[in-house]
Parts: sequence; structure tokens; C-alpha cells
Amino acid sequence: MEALQPVRGTRDILGEDQRRHAHVVNTARRVAGLYGFDEWSTPIFEDTRVFARTLGDTSDVVTKEMYSFVDRGGDSITLRPENTAGICRALVTGGLTQSLPQKVFYAGPMFRYERPQKGRYRQFHQIGAELIGAPEPLADAEIIALGWHILTALGLAGDVVLELNTLGDTPSRDAYRAALVAYFQAHAGALSADSRDRLARNPLRILDSKDQADRALIAGAPTISVYLTPEAAAFYAAVQAHLVRLGVPFVENPRIVRGLDYYSHTAFEFVTTRLGAQGTVMAGGRYDGLVAEMGGPPTPAVGWAAGIERLSMLLTESPAAPRAVCVVPMGEAAEAAALAVLQDLRRGGVRAEMAYRGNFKRRLERANRIGARAVVILGEDEIARGVAAVKDLATGTQTEVALTDVARVLAV
Repeated sequence: MEALQPVRGTRDILGEDQRRHAHVVNTARRVAGLYGFDEWSTPIFEDTRVFARTLGDTSDVVTKEMYSFVDRGGDSITLRPENTAGICRALVTGGLTQSLPQKVFYAGPMFRYERPQKGRYRQFHQIGAELIGAPEPLADAEIIALGWHILTALGLAGDVVLELNTLGDTPSRDAYRAALVAYFQAHAGALSADSRDRLARNPLRILDSKDQADRALIAGAPTISVYLTPEAAAFYAAVQAHLVRLGVPFVENPRIVRGLDYYSHTAFEFVTTRLGAQGTVMAGGRYDGLVAEMGGPPTPAVGWAAGIERLSMLLTESPAAPRAVCVVPMGEAAEAAALAVLQDLRRGGVRAEMAYRGNFKRRLERANRIGARAVVILGEDEIARGVAAVKDLATGTQTEVALTDVARVLAV
């Protein structure tokens, strides 16, 4: 019978990969807690409108990449392609818009139908943080500082660069959009078909194009800096000043954009050169209009998301596999006592195992095979004297320990 394989664009996360994955999530969860962020879990599928309404009908995610289906009740359901929209939906339906600010951390799988490649899958995983209900530029700086702190805690500070830009306020963005339309209309014949379509509907999205001909035109396009209102320029300056105070290094990149109307002010990306074309490992910005799109009141918010797979690939060292203590009974009569010792070890916080079958030699072989740090040997003589023989597999030394002290002696 043919062995079944994972669906294209998905993968099993096992062994070392799983340890890397868990290390990223656990590190991010720990650091987010230091900044006062609470973890939320939202469904992996939502009403399709949660994403279609918020991501925009001109986005590649909505038009080409969403996993959407009609369920047996006739409702249109979508596997989440990202989680900011779900967090904002949860804020509104959970009645939390009157309890602001909310500082939210999340981790979990996302789904997009796109071409699988290095570090990119159709089921992929993200960590993310959202600070909802704070309009001050300090909120933007703090959410970025959280991301930088996580990357630093993962040992990746030397591998990434923070690129920063502003999208301005609504008047700034309207003036900039008009300037982009005028510029790209003058070069419409050289634009790709997708960018010509975006020119009519959402010209800021042209700046995200990966088409080589488009990229050449984009290089000469105007930047938003000359169109910023005094208020927007002051907001951007305050964000930068706060980042300096928080010790977060950055460079300005005027080509970073977010093409949807509810995005404003800060946009940023942490990028690396170590992953080839997939250089962005964490990205975000301010989205003051998204909660209102979910049916809530106008609510300021800023956040980011990061790909766990990409961060895992950047780790220079894999987290060490946990090392167990093996309990090895000599003969069936010793197994009853061995089970009691086994549970004492576990209650004491020690990872402990016992082979279910095999003679004494085979059980010792299993201890070495799984990389155990020590074995607890129990025979009739040891049990009669109330002791166990504890052998350190790194040094080869063996000592006798009272049965009641085994867990304490092996605790780490």
C-alpha cells in the first residue's frame, strides 16, 4: 500500500525542528510577558468577511491565496491567512473595546495558498503582538522594542536590521496617493498588468510589486516625506526619538508601505540577508481603522507578526534535546519498586523513562540510545537495602543512593 504524504506546502515538525519551533515560541511568550502582554487564542478559521473586509479585495491574499470554503451550513469560512484581523474581531465580540489598552500576544498556524519555497509554506506559523487602544507614538516604539527584545533573546540581533517608515495621517496619505497616481500614470505603459490594475484601485500597493520592470519604476517614485503634515512629521519624529531612548537601532526605508486605508503612521520590517529573497522575518505597523472595520468604535492600534519558520532557520544553535534519567530494574520483581522511583522522579521535575521490555543489557542500551544522563539501577539486593545504584553516564561513576533520595539527588 502506498504511504500517504503530507499535502504540498505543509510539513511535519519533528525532533530538532520542533525544538527550534518551541524555542522561538517560548522565548517570545516569555519576553512578551515582560512587556505586559497577555496571550490570546482565536479560531484558526473565521467568517470569510473577517479577512475579505479587512485585507482588501485588491490584495493578493484575498484574490489568490485564501483557503475559503462553504461549510455544511452554507456559511463561507476561511482558514486564517493572518491573525491581526482575528484579534480585532475577538476584541469587538468579546466586549473589550471599553477596556483599553489591550496588549495581546499570539502564536499559531496560518494558511495561504502560495508557491512553497524556502521558509514559506501553505501552512505556516507566526508569533505576533498587538497593542490596541493606545494612540501615542510611544506605543509604536514599545511594540517595536518588544520585537527587537525577542530577536535579541533569540540571539538574532546581529542578523537583522530594523527598517522604518511612516505612512502619515489621512491628509498626508491622500496627498501622497495623488502624487503616486500622477507618477505611475505617466509610466503606465511600462507597468505590469497587476500594477496597472492597482493604479486604478490602490496605487500604494504598486510599491509592493516584485516585478522587475515595476521595481525599476518604483525606484524613481516620489516618497511620502515631502507630503507629511506637520502633525504626521511630529508623530514620526517622536517614534524615532523613543526608539533611540529604548536602545533599538533602525534605518529609514521610505519604500515600506501598507496599502490598506486603515493603516497609518508607522510601518516597519525587521529584515535579514541570511534567507535569500525571503528577507523579512518580522513586520508590522499602525492600523488605527481596523477595529472599526470589525464593527467596533474607532480604535487606535499597532502591532507586528513574525514567521516562526524563518526565525527558526536563523537560529545558529539548536536547543539541546532534554536528557532523561532511565530507571533500569533487574528482573520482574524489581519492576514494582522501579515504578515507584519513576514517579518520584517525575513528581520531582525530572524527565524519567523506563524501557518496557528486554533484559538488563537491552535496557541499558536503550538508556544510551536516547542520550540519558543517568541510570537508576534496581535489583533485589538494592531493594532489600532500600537503595538504588545511580550511574552518571557522562563520567561513568556509580554511587548508591537511598530510594527516598533518588529524586532529590537527580533533580536539576
